[in-house]
Amino acid sequence: MAMRKQRMAVSVLAVLATLTLAACGTESGSGAESGDSGDSGDGSGTVRTEPSMTGVHWNVSSLTVGGKKTAAPAGAHVEIDSEGKATGNLGCNRFTADVSLDGDKVTVGRGTTTGMACAKDVQQFENAMGKAFHGELTAAVSGRSDEKTLTLTTAQGDSIALSSEPPAPLAGTAWKVTGLVSGSAATSLPAGAEGKAHLTFGKDGTVEGNLGCNSFHGKATVSGSTLTFGPLASTRKMCPGPEMELERALQGVLEGRTTYGIDHRSLSIEAESGKGLGASAPAAEG
Repeated sequence: MAMRKQRMAVSVLAVLATLTLAACGTESGSGAESGDSGDSGDGSGTVRTEPSMTGVHWNVSSLTVGGKKTAAPAGAHVEIDSEGKATGNLGCNRFTADVSLDGDKVTVGRGTTTGMACAKDVQQFENAMGKAFHGELTAAVSGRSDEKTLTLTTAQGDSIALSSEPPAPLAGTAWKVTGLVSGSAATSLPAGAEGKAHLTFGKDGTVEGNLGCNSFHGKATVSGSTLTFGPLASTRKMCPGPEMELERALQGVLEGRTTYGIDHRSLSIEAESGKGLGASAPAAEG
């Protein structure tokens, strides 16, 4: 009986030792089962990283073709969504293209662009950018999560340099009014009133700015996607016709309950009447 008890004790110790070794082998960071190591699985021990490119507004900084580097026009950018679609602006014209991601490989398919006439230097950049942003590219992402750089390199060694730009916050941003909305129809500002109107929201529930002619201030309460404006106090000077026309239109938007939305650095505000405005934020400082 004593011998049997001794054998049972040895068996139990052997099982415990096996379980302990198995547990050590599955600790976080010790192997592929943890999900954190990123081992390529090819037996080489090489760690593969998946560059985070989707859901980011990438400003195009420059384009290098044949060893010659060219700065990008203002507004050139690329966005890649999780559904395999790339959209953006080549510097003058907007574009869309199908795209697939596989590790650090980006494959850009055929796309479409708008057909606006552009300045000669911008058109030259667009042509070169369109050729570079096509086919299989190698991606390299670096930097912090809120300030990243992306380099896309072609098989020929040409490259596109891009940098991330964060969305503009509602409060603290100087929003420049760029257009008016009536129902589903968007219109430009009255000729002669461009660049006159702007508004800035404070974190304390205030709003101030210019309506096109007169400066104003008041209350603006944020709740989810709703902006509720209190009565606005403004100066009372008279201005040329287009500026007063814009001011009257904005007064019809910035009153009572409205809804708002921010798409990167574009702001839209719509009143319950269907009247609304579009505004843009200045580019983020580098």
